Amino acid sequence: MRAKTDQSAAGLTPTCRSRDFNMADEEEGKEYRWETGYEKTWEAIQEDDEGLLEGSVAEIIQRAKRKRQAERHGNMRLGMMRHIYLIIDNSECMNNQDLKPTRQLCTIKLLEGFIDEFFDQNPISQMGIIITKNKRAEKISELAGNPRKHIKAVQQLNEVPCSGEPSLQNALELALRSLRMLPSHASREILIIMGSLTTCDPGDISVTIQNLKSQGVRCSVIALAAQVHVCHKLCRETGGLFGVILDDCHFRDQLYQHVDPPPAATFLDSSLIKMGFPHHMVQEGKETPLTMCLCHVDSSDSEKSKLNSGGYFCPQCCSKYCELPVECRACGLTLVSAPHLARSYHHLFPVENFNELELKDMQDKVELCFSCQKRFGEHDKHVYECGICHKIFCLDCDLFIHESLHTCPGCATNHSTFQTTGHEAVPPR
Repeated sequence: MRAKTDQSAAGLTPTCRSRDFNMADEEEGKEYRWETGYEKTWEAIQEDDEGLLEGSVAEIIQRAKRKRQAERHGNMRLGMMRHIYLIIDNSECMNNQDLKPTRQLCTIKLLEGFIDEFFDQNPISQMGIIITKNKRAEKISELAGNPRKHIKAVQQLNEVPCSGEPSLQNALELALRSLRMLPSHASREILIIMGSLTTCDPGDISVTIQNLKSQGVRCSVIALAAQVHVCHKLCRETGGLFGVILDDCHFRDQLYQHVDPPPAATFLDSSLIKMGFPHHMVQEGKETPLTMCLCHVDSSDSEKSKLNSGGYFCPQCCSKYCELPVECRACGLTLVSAPHLARSYHHLFPVENFNELELKDMQDKVELCFSCQKRFGEHDKHVYECGICHKIFCLDCDLFIHESLHTCPGCATNHSTFQTTGHEAVPPR
């Protein structure tokens, strides 16, 4: 069964939209109707008095950053322990060269950075990768929390030829078989990168969509060509995001939308989660015995199933695993490391957006950025003030604090001297 394409939404069928074209507007030098609303980004970049472009570039970065931060909603329950499957279209259409050099190579390059960033922001989450081509679906990477393993699997797609048609239903069913076995507190997600306008499915895909919805699996689609009706329906029914890319930069923005944890499904269990913190069991003065990890004991790959001395041992049943996080196959205990759990804490209490101030109004009060100690120059049109500690930061530090550090240096410095009450810092009595 082939899914139909929503051609009207994709702009594939010509429409007569210029019947009310006014010749007088053309004579007055106004824009054509098809040019209205087009963003002329080159006009936003202007040189300053010294012929530099740093000020304009900084304003563009600041607007994009503010837009991303404004889209984040507070006081929302998040699915922080994420289990996500990437479904990559590897059909013949991925050889098209509208993305340079090809859709496949561009996708592989962007996914390498996405996987690294995903696990940096979601250290206690797990990911798996599925490809679909020749009307079939194949799992190339199991659910695991090791980014190097997934990046290596993606890089190996360079040697896999693109052929045939994709099967969206087969790929979804393959992912669902693994996701439905996860515990109730886990967030279940599927991210599909779809380059084809058709899908060859063995049955009714509407039944699969309803199964995904009943299991609470959130499906999102990034379309590389046009809007496909079945993909849009899949996202709408499961509460995911749907987007059609414009170019490689827009592709990257669409992809990195899925780095932050999504809102948690209403059915997720809110009870306490029992976790174990395994450690390396090394005896001083003795050689560590060679053993086989439980995660690869049934692997057919000889390189993965070989004996090794390193690994993590479950504190409850002493089963060995080579990577974290993982759910113990023997006792069912969720195994994580304490630093990973601490790094996920910033999603619950993110740093509030700093107040944007004009530099010309602050030049008499402050000359240096509190974080990097950089002296503000003429190209710095705006500075940013923390609403709690009232320290002043430059644009680069503002971006670094909110996107990477997740802690205000001014508030962290004052923590040892002041006691925090609400949103105001007051000296101790």
